[in-house]
Amino acid sequence: MQVGLPRTILHADLDAFFASVEQLDDPSLRGRPVLVGGTSGRGVVAAASYESRAFGCRSAMPMVRALQLCPHAVVVKPRFGRYSELSGRFMEILGRCSPLVEPLSVDEAFVDVTGSRLLHGDGPTIAATVRDATRRELGLTVSVGVGPNKFVAKLASDMRKPDGLTVAPSDPAALADWLAPLAIERMWGIGPKTAPRFHAAGVRTFGDLQRMPAEEAVARLGDHAAAMRERALGRDEREVETEHERKGVGHETTFHEDVADPESVLDALHALAESACRRLRASGGTTRRITVKIRFGDFETITRSCTLESETDGTLAILGAAKGLFRRWAEREFVPVRLVGIRLERTAPSDAPPASLFADPREERERAIDRVADAISGKFGAGAIARGGQRRAGGQQSAPHSSE
Repeated sequence: MQVGLPRTILHADLDAFFASVEQLDDPSLRGRPVLVGGTSGRGVVAAASYESRAFGCRSAMPMVRALQLCPHAVVVKPRFGRYSELSGRFMEILGRCSPLVEPLSVDEAFVDVTGSRLLHGDGPTIAATVRDATRRELGLTVSVGVGPNKFVAKLASDMRKPDGLTVAPSDPAALADWLAPLAIERMWGIGPKTAPRFHAAGVRTFGDLQRMPAEEAVARLGDHAAAMRERALGRDEREVETEHERKGVGHETTFHEDVADPESVLDALHALAESACRRLRASGGTTRRITVKIRFGDFETITRSCTLESETDGTLAILGAAKGLFRRWAEREFVPVRLVGIRLERTAPSDAPPASLFADPREERERAIDRVADAISGKFGAGAIARGGQRRAGGQQSAPHSSE
């Protein structure tokens, strides 16, 4: 961001990404209700097309329930390699507009175009460019929000889905008026469990929170209410972050509804870990510190971490550690999960143990397998090959949700 310039932030969100890709690749599915996910056991909907949403189907819903609501829906197995390929091309489109791109998941990202306006035009012009390029080059639609900060841009992108462009006011007073009618449930951090407390305090809209004195908001709703009141007024100073991978590699995914099946959450973690390992190796990094992030429906977030005996970039070792962290937590105190993620902290040079003179044959074999897997993923897309232990589509698989 350039100092002194009013910020212009975009939030770009591909519409019903997984389902839209299936409709793109199979013309017979266009205009029909499509559910992406597994069908047996405790299979979960990974994505629902807009045609199926008209019947009440949603991502993270049990597939059995979704088919009860929409019996004529077409169920399609996830193809993560194809989704990863198109995700990479989408991020490349965003990167043409600005080097300041912060991916949030496979199908959405923030873009700070403050410094790009002289070259590419104002925020709405750049947003229109993103939408046109996405449709022309990928055959997909994307909804884009334009605002003075990340919070407002994200709210704006959700307002006219699918295939929408929403521009929030940049003037602070006009922005507060624009936000005032929104239901308080649209505020990040307010879910089904916390909304009744806000309602009881007379806060049902952003405007209600705007008008409440900050001291009263904290006294009645807790310390977090002060930050929420700032956001309700349209204030958010967070930067678009692009440098975090220098310190570590991370992936996380959010489900639209809490997932009550631990194995489904574990499948999502498996896919996230494999992707993080590929990125770690591609950057030439290694790790010893692994952290699993878990968020519940009330937005409480916990982390579980471990430190390996030696540095590694190996998928098998990292998968084993991450799954072990999750299983140990789930066996003792599992509750339904809204978000799961993984972070691999890079090994600092001073932390790296001296190299052994004698290579472990098993480690060398695992490294060779990883190299082959990376080559296949590079040619055919991430997801074309996966380590054992993840339930494949058609079984009891839960795919990582793409925010839609």
